[in-house]
Amino acid sequence: MLTRRHFILTTGALFSPAIASPGFAMSWPSEAQMAAWDAEITPAAYDPATSNPWGLHPRFLPQRVEANDGLTPGDIHVDAVARYLYHIQNDGTAMRYGVAIGRGDLYEPGTYTVQRKAKWPHWTPTPSMIAREPEAYAQYANGMEPGPSNALGSRALYLYVGNRDTYLRIHGTPVPTSIGSRASSGCVRMVMAHINDLYEQVETGVTAILYPGE
Repeated sequence: MLTRRHFILTTGALFSPAIASPGFAMSWPSEAQMAAWDAEITPAAYDPATSNPWGLHPRFLPQRVEANDGLTPGDIHVDAVARYLYHIQNDGTAMRYGVAIGRGDLYEPGTYTVQRKAKWPHWTPTPSMIAREPEAYAQYANGMEPGPSNALGSRALYLYVGNRDTYLRIHGTPVPTSIGSRASSGCVRMVMAHINDLYEQVETGVTAILYPGE
């Protein structure tokens, strides 16, 4: 388990069919609209370390923690057991955020590359998601427009293996009460205000390691 002082690194990459597919362009929000949505999902007088209108356990609020030597600055590590995401900094520390992960066997541990980033993205469920839970996903078969109720929330980091899109995402969620649980269809969820902060710090091309959930 990852702790405040160290990460236990594991090996191996396990991959399976797509979890969620990218939405195709339908309509794109303006900069003014995106700014208005950002204001809507950001608490007043927002302080990442203390603002908590979502009622999260305090341990899931963003914290700066000490990282082990040898970890690559910029990389992302997801501790699926403790439900933490760590973003490694240049000074030997990491920013730690609370997350939710995929439920059951939908979560896919492995080593990925962040190949794309998007603000207020579209989202379209895969055929397998629709077949598995038609009552939840069939209505979005043609895609879901961006906005605060979109399943990918305010920001998304797209995870690839080589040039292959795995359809796994690190993304915001319109259900912040799910943080700390196994709730998604495979992706890693964050509070939207938190991923907005993370998004600005993450560069494409960095590695994201998702550790096993057991």
